[in-house]
Amino acid sequence: MSTEPQPSPEPAILSARGLRRDFAGFVAVKDVDLDVHHGKIHALIGPNGAGKTTVFNLLTKFLQPTAGTITCAGIDITRTAPAKVARMGVVRSFQISATFPHLSVLDNVRVALQRPNGLATQFWRSLSTLDRLTPRAMELLHAVGLDSARHRLASDLSYGRKRVLEIATTLALDPKVLLLDEPMAGMGHEDVGTISRLVRSIAENRAVLMVEHNLSVVADIADWVTVLQRGQVLAAGDYDTVSKDERVRVAYMGTEHE
Repeated sequence: MSTEPQPSPEPAILSARGLRRDFAGFVAVKDVDLDVHHGKIHALIGPNGAGKTTVFNLLTKFLQPTAGTITCAGIDITRTAPAKVARMGVVRSFQISATFPHLSVLDNVRVALQRPNGLATQFWRSLSTLDRLTPRAMELLHAVGLDSARHRLASDLSYGRKRVLEIATTLALDPKVLLLDEPMAGMGHEDVGTISRLVRSIAENRAVLMVEHNLSVVADIADWVTVLQRGQVLAAGDYDTVSKDERVRVAYMGTEHE
């Protein structure tokens, strides 16, 4: 099994070494090494049950590792609480859209901006307090192409645009590393193209780690690919390298591409 991390002249912003997670005797993740770099898109792929979501949960501290270490910008975060990890800039999305359906698009982003602006626990304040967050919220909506939909209810958006809104709310936390869990899941071709372009633009000034089953997307936008099988790193490299690896084709890609 290959666990070789990504070579780069720059230190990784998020790293894992010897990552392991046991569940009642079952080893879900074993000896995983991973480096995520600023300005790069790193795809985590593999067949169902390979351990991708468990790795995501370990990196964002929704789960504690049984063994191994995790560092962010050189700081050991192996035992750090999830909320503190998020404040350090490691932010994730989920497979299921997590927006507030009965708030406007603009208000969804303004609510997300409350925490980095110190307003998250000040529930007694007037809603007008959010007004000072509007300029930044509009910047984020413009960046993701939703500024024209700012007054629409989130529930009225198409599925693809809801996912775009969710990405805008994660960007409100000003992440150093953005972890996207199957951002293209359930989307049509046009929405996939929209999200792909958005992820590419996001990665211009931050690191992106994404779980993605659409191999055409991975081939198009990923700078580095880590392939998991049975909780271990099977192969790592650029897409051309891993797609030619016979072990990878047998385990995963061979069922998608001939």
